[in-house]
Amino acid sequence: MKIAVLDIETTGFNPYRDCILEIGIVELCLDTGNKKIIYNKTIKEEHYSESHKGAWIFSNSDLSHETILDSSPLNKNEIQEILDNYQVTAYNKKFDFSFLKARGLSINELPCPMLIATSICKLPKRNGYGYKWPKVPEAHYYLFKDETYVESHRGAEDAMDEASIVYELYKLGKFNI
Repeated sequence: MKIAVLDIETTGFNPYRDCILEIGIVELCLDTGNKKIIYNKTIKEEHYSESHKGAWIFSNSDLSHETILDSSPLNKNEIQEILDNYQVTAYNKKFDFSFLKARGLSINELPCPMLIATSICKLPKRNGYGYKWPKVPEAHYYLFKDETYVESHRGAEDAMDEASIVYELYKLGKFNI
């Protein structure tokens, strides 16, 4: 069975005010663990402006304002065609999917791997009650014991890493379709 794992990069947290800058989508075969990038594009949305130039992503990845200025607009039909052909998840899917839904896209949603990983990683909240949602590097470390992992904050690269997490959760019997 093949599913899609999606990751977006944005200028901020508000799906209506902020812009999608990049979308990466990876096809993951749950039978074999094989992954392949099926979509990897930077995007310049209509409302992207100089006011977005100071976005966190530009100082925490190799994505640049100039790259976005040279990018094509969001092609909703192209994205929707992929979304129509897969069940889809994303690490912290509420965030990623809110941006896509705000642009009128529909998604055949699978469970959120971040929420599933919460009870597996069991990272205590600062207040001491319950567990916090693990960030991608935290889940990656817990599942793969890789102390050198650094999240790139680029759509397709992060989607590949998140697909690895999804596959491990699936093998553990925790990520259910």
